[in-house]
Amino acid sequence: MDTERVKVLLVDDDEDDYVLTRDWLAAAQGTTFDLDWVSSYDAAIETIAQRQHDIYLLDYRLGDRNGLELLQAAVAEGCAAPIILLTGKGDREIDIEAMKAGAADYLEKTQLSAPLLERSIRYALERQHTQQQIRAQAELLDVATDAIIVRSLDDKVLYWNKGAERLYGWQAQEAIGQNPNLLIYNESLVDQLLEIHSALKQTDTWQGELHQVTKNEKPIVVYSRWTLVRDRHAQPKSILVVNTDITEKKLLEAQFLRAQRLESIGTLASGIAHDLNNVLAPILMTAQLLESQMHDERSQRLLPIVITNAKRGAALVKQVLSFARGLEGTYTNLQIKHLISEIRQIAKQTFPKSIEIQTNIASNLWSVSGDATQLHQVLMNLCVNARDAMPNGGMLTISAENFTADEHYARMNLEAKAGSYIVVTVSDTGMGMSLETQERIFEPFFTTKELGKGTGLGLSTVMGIVKGHNGFIHVWSELGRGTEFQIYLPAVAVVEYQRQTEQNTPYGDGELILVVDDEAGVREATKTSLETFNYKVVTASDGIEAIATYAEHRDRIDLILIDMLMPAMDGITTIRTIQKLNPQTKIIATSGLAAQDKFHGMTDVEVKAFLAKPYTAQELLQTIKQALCSQPVGC
Repeated sequence: MDTERVKVLLVDDDEDDYVLTRDWLAAAQGTTFDLDWVSSYDAAIETIAQRQHDIYLLDYRLGDRNGLELLQAAVAEGCAAPIILLTGKGDREIDIEAMKAGAADYLEKTQLSAPLLERSIRYALERQHTQQQIRAQAELLDVATDAIIVRSLDDKVLYWNKGAERLYGWQAQEAIGQNPNLLIYNESLVDQLLEIHSALKQTDTWQGELHQVTKNEKPIVVYSRWTLVRDRHAQPKSILVVNTDITEKKLLEAQFLRAQRLESIGTLASGIAHDLNNVLAPILMTAQLLESQMHDERSQRLLPIVITNAKRGAALVKQVLSFARGLEGTYTNLQIKHLISEIRQIAKQTFPKSIEIQTNIASNLWSVSGDATQLHQVLMNLCVNARDAMPNGGMLTISAENFTADEHYARMNLEAKAGSYIVVTVSDTGMGMSLETQERIFEPFFTTKELGKGTGLGLSTVMGIVKGHNGFIHVWSELGRGTEFQIYLPAVAVVEYQRQTEQNTPYGDGELILVVDDEAGVREATKTSLETFNYKVVTASDGIEAIATYAEHRDRIDLILIDMLMPAMDGITTIRTIQKLNPQTKIIATSGLAAQDKFHGMTDVEVKAFLAKPYTAQELLQTIKQALCSQPVGC
């Protein structure tokens, strides 16, 4: 402030007080005060509204009105500069009311002096500067993608930033003062929380993965960093927690690890099955030989038991082998819709009446090359599992539709190959499965059913048959909301359809697209697809780079394709920031989360469309074309 000029407005109906104040401020050392004076309430309101002064001095007595009313009116109109209230004599009640209304200070004229007035002005301006810095820092914390939480030592939320609001769904006013353990943790994590607090006492820090829940009970996974904050006397004061959402990353990792594990289990099962067959074969042959040679009553009673159980063991081994390397069968061109009709009839006749059965089959459904008996077994297994998941009734839906996976889709999905598929979906509204159960459902002999009610080979057989048909499976399930199995089977004889699709693929007209995704493979695949169809592309690997790139090319960028879950700055925050720069920006959001979660947290941003990963080039190009057109139909 040594070289600073401070503009001051005095509101006082006494000219003598103005002269005295002017002289006091003129005598100040190190600071130049430029003093303006108005003598009435109305003139003060008009002058304050112009926002031309750094600080305001208001006399309490202003004719029919008073300085407290003026203070309240100025604050209500958005005045952010400090206001000091002056009065002829001290009044504690007025003092309290002035501070409640937002006054920076309250001074008695009878006690006032040049040093006291100058010091009060200095302190008021310094406090304002400090508050502005705190607000700026708070705004930076709110822009952060991570959830930033400050906890008291007795487990109360002291601070809850916008990132925490977006991640958990709890607003700051709902969370502050509450126990965070009750908001975002399950009871099963109590032991882990005790371990975290123990680590904080020893090293002041802890970091690791935590499984949490949102306000809507949606399970999420975060990478959490805890720091014990100490005061200037080195005594524990609070706990700073920074949480990064890694749910989508964990899902992708799980997909890769699950494929690796199933491949390893398949190799192991194949070897064990081979050895078991070598053990069972001589037992079965010897038992059958003895049965033909030994005719005493005891042998005739016991040997059939040996033969029956040896055959049962051989059947189990055959099922294990079907998981490991698929089943051999008679492959013909067939229409899945006929199998679905048969399954529907069987289910309607044998399932409880409390289960409603629906089918939805595309009219132009393609054919597949497959073994009808094996595919019938796949559908029957899935429907029986759906039945068992709905003991109190519900809806079983079987649907089938065509799907074309291009190279772009194949690069985004570990199990897919480019080509034409039919997708058979079996969904139920039953009890659903936990993430832990979903991880293991295709393993041989894994079952959640009661002892004696399942061998654990049903879904492993389904996996073996589908893989034997060069297909793959997607599973979605959530506890209390049901389960959905999608079976992808390669289609045959759709050459004409593919040619037609290629001819109808919409080309660009040289528009510039900004592609934002933290996965390099997705960025490059999308960039290649768009450039192939006459678009220009710039890319960014996170939200911060996206904003910088957009600022550089904003006059040329026609559309932004942005992933919702990214490090540093997530998609929603990036969209908000870009739309502040230009509300007319056309944006398409993408995510690998389940369809029902795709618009989570996006209620205050506007996007033209949403693309669920993995998406085909055809889906990408059609969505972009529609978003670019002011009238999507007919563009």
